[in-house]
Amino acid sequence: MLHSSLLFVLNPISGDVEKADLEEDIKSLCNEHGIKYKIYITTGINDEEQIKIILDEYKYEAVYAIGGDGTVSMVASLLIGTSIPLGIIPLGSGNGLAKDLGIPQDTEEALQLLHHHIVGNIDTLTLNGMPSIHLSDLGFNALVVRRFCEGDTRGPGAYAWIAMQEYLSYEPKNYRIETDTENFEGLAFMVTIANANAFGSNANINPSGIINDGRFEICLIEPFPRSAALGILYKLYTDSIDTSVFSRTITCTRAKIYNLENEVVHIDGEPVDFGEEIEVIIHPKSLRVILPMTMKIKI
Repeated sequence: MLHSSLLFVLNPISGDVEKADLEEDIKSLCNEHGIKYKIYITTGINDEEQIKIILDEYKYEAVYAIGGDGTVSMVASLLIGTSIPLGIIPLGSGNGLAKDLGIPQDTEEALQLLHHHIVGNIDTLTLNGMPSIHLSDLGFNALVVRRFCEGDTRGPGAYAWIAMQEYLSYEPKNYRIETDTENFEGLAFMVTIANANAFGSNANINPSGIINDGRFEICLIEPFPRSAALGILYKLYTDSIDTSVFSRTITCTRAKIYNLENEVVHIDGEPVDFGEEIEVIIHPKSLRVILPMTMKIKI
C-alpha cells in the first residue's frame, strides 16, 4: 500500500541523534516514489497547534512521527478517531510503542515502511481526558521518568543510573483502584496502566497484553524485600513478571485510580500533574497505525 501524500513530524533533539541525513533520505525516497510530502520540525513551542493547522490545510494520507515516545504520543493524539494512520520512524531513547508494534529500530529499515506496509487499528486510552497510547504509570518508574526528563543526558545508561539512585531511598505509596472487574487498595511500588507490553528499556511489564483487544491492564508491583529486587528485574527482562509473587495484574475496560499520596505520574514517558483521582477509559481500535507486513496476523 503506497500513500501519495505524507506529513513527517521530526523532533530534531530526540535520542541525541543527528538527523540532517535523515531529512535527505526522506526527500529522496518520496521523490523516487512520487509522494507529495511535508517535513515539520518540532520546536517544543505550540507544536500540536501548528500540526493541526497543517492537517487542516491539506489532507495527508498518513503522518509519520520521527523521534521518541513523546513525539509519537503527541502525533498519535492528533490522529485518534480519524482515518489518517500514524507511522513511526523510531529515533528516541526508548521507542516503546514502536518496539511493541514490531517496527524496525534500524532507521533505513523503518523507512521502508513508506512503501511496504499494512495498516491496522489499535486501542487508545484517556487518563482524565488526556490520550495515552502506550504505557503510563504512577510510582517508582514515573519518578525515574521525571528525573530523566529533567536531566540533560539521554539514553538507556542515563535512565538506568537514575533508577539505581532513586531505588535506594524509594518507599511504596498508597493507592486505591476501582475497576469494572476487581478492586485494589494498599501499598504499591509502581502502578502501570498498560495498553501495550514493554517499556522502551525492554522491561516487559505486561507480557500478555494485547494492544487491540478492547481491554487494558493495571499492572502492580507490590512491596518487596530488597533481596527480591534482582529477581523482579530478571522477570521484567525475560517476559515473566506475571509469575512473580510481587506482581498483580487487573484486566479491565475502565478504572478509577486514587493517587492517595499525590505520587508522580507520567503518560507515555511525559510527566504530568494530576489530582488525586485518575479516571481511565479505553477507546477500542481508535488509532490507525502503519505496520510491517509481518504484523498482519497479530493486528
